[in-house]
Order: sequence, then structure tokens, then C-alpha cells
Amino acid sequence: MNEAPPPPAIAEPATPTGFVVGLDLGQARDFTALVVNERATTKAGAVHHNLVHLHRFALGTLYPDVVDGVAKLLAQLPPRPEPPSLAVDATGVGRPVVDLLRDRHLAPVAVTITGGDTPSRPGLDEWRLPKRLLASILQVALQTGRVRIAAAMPLTPVLTAELESFRVKINVGTGNESFEAWRERDHDDLVLATAVAVWYAEETARGYDLMRMMGYDAGSQPSGGLTSYERIMGGG
Repeated sequence: MNEAPPPPAIAEPATPTGFVVGLDLGQARDFTALVVNERATTKAGAVHHNLVHLHRFALGTLYPDVVDGVAKLLAQLPPRPEPPSLAVDATGVGRPVVDLLRDRHLAPVAVTITGGDTPSRPGLDEWRLPKRLLASILQVALQTGRVRIAAAMPLTPVLTAELESFRVKINVGTGNESFEAWRERDHDDLVLATAVAVWYAEETARGYDLMRMMGYDAGSQPSGGLTSYERIMGGG
């Protein structure tokens, strides 16, 4: 007699805890993009990401106008147990635009994306992150079904297309990762804003240094030897 298949697993409910706004600041010929990620966590500690708002500023929008738009959006977010956070990809534009955000008391966390292997934290609200780390965190969140994109938003098809073209490839000859759709192609601003928002939501929700858990040692203590992204992220 064939045994009946086991009943489908019931997904553990996730409770919304706060918003993380990811902002990718484009240069003159690039869009500036904004993603609102409503972070939710399960009792086991799994972090889920509900992308509830996507926005592209028109090409040529002045940075002070971008700052005004971000300030208005943050003020309009509905209340959650935790205050909203703002994570900014400032790789191309540098400190001046981040300073504009700080002058408005928006408390941005500035992220500079690097091509190296080791993250660092030069200041309390500044990070230097390897792009393969950001890419891997986003990829694992997508593969484990922890990223949801609201279907009704006008830019949902655009972000979906960017994510479909986003890949992490392993070069078997060198062991190094190469990246598609990462400022190497036109208009990947939404996926970059998403990556920053997902990373910072993971980082802040867990209450410990996520990157040390992922085998990167930004400090003096050992990383614990964890190298599998799936194992780390699935371990709650």
C-alpha cells in the first residue's frame, strides 16, 4: 500500500515590525530609485521582505528634490513597532548627497559598494560592503521565498525584469563571482535599492552582525566558519 503524501507545510506567520527604505542614488544618466521594504519576522527569527512601494525619480531630478521626496515619504509611512530606517547606496555620489539627507535629520545609513571581499564599518552610520555579499543576501532571500512584491504597483514589472536579469555566477577558473545587472547594464537601479533594503532589514532585524555570521570578519573575532548562505539564512 502506498503511503499518503505528508500534508503541505504551513508557513509560519510573519509579524510586520518596521519599514526599511532603500535608496539608490543615480548619477547624471542614471535613475535614482527608492524601494519601501516592510520587514516582518517570524517567531523563529526568519526575516521576510514585503516590497510595498517602488519609485523612480525622473532623470535629471536634482538631489535636493530627491531629499525632499524621501523626507515626505518617510513622514507618510504608517506607524510600526520600530521606526523606519533609510539605507542609501551612496557609491557613485559620495558624501555630499548623504550629508543633505543628514541635514534633514533623516538618519541615513550610507552604503558604499566595493569590489573587495571584506566589509567594514568606518562609522556608526557608514558601511563598506562587497557587492557579492549584497548580491548573495538578496539571492538567498529570493530563493527562499522571503521577498514579496506587491503586484499592483506600476513599477512591479520593471523590478521583476531587473531581478530576472540579476545573476550571480561563479567563475570556475578563478573561484570569483561575476555579476550581471549590477551597474554594468542600463537601469538596474531598482534591484540595487532592493538589495540595500533587504540587507539592512536583515542586519537590523536579527540584532547581531549578520556579516560575521556569513563568514566575513569585519572585526577581530573569528567568523565561526559558516560559509553556506542557505544554511546561515535558514538557521533563523
